[in-house]
Amino acid sequence: MEIGKFKFEGLRIWQDAMQLAEDIFQDSKKFPNDEIYNLTSQIRRASDSIALNISKGSILQSNSEFSRFLGYSIRSLAEVITCLHKAQRRKYIDQSKFEQYYARSFNLMNMMIGFRNKLK
Repeated sequence: MEIGKFKFEGLRIWQDAMQLAEDIFQDSKKFPNDEIYNLTSQIRRASDSIALNISKGSILQSNSEFSRFLGYSIRSLAEVITCLHKAQRRKYIDQSKFEQYYARSFNLMNMMIGFRNKLK
């Protein structure tokens, strides 16, 4: 199977969102077991939702519809940031890891906003 046939696969925002979600998934494995149905699940679903909405919005959608789905992705990213704050406060991730995710997320948000603005 050849990779890259779908339009979204070539988008840097989708690629970065995919990697962010995979990294969060790996780090969330270290969260306590009593968080599995709470913070662990929430941060995984929110981080996965970023790339999922980019891909859904890119297929057979008008630019205004794609823009709407990018808005969902940006909101999911904000949810991830809140989950990261909670994870740091609960000492599941250290300050350095939090800052790394925060910087990556901020960069991704700006790229998504810029991309969305180009669609208008």
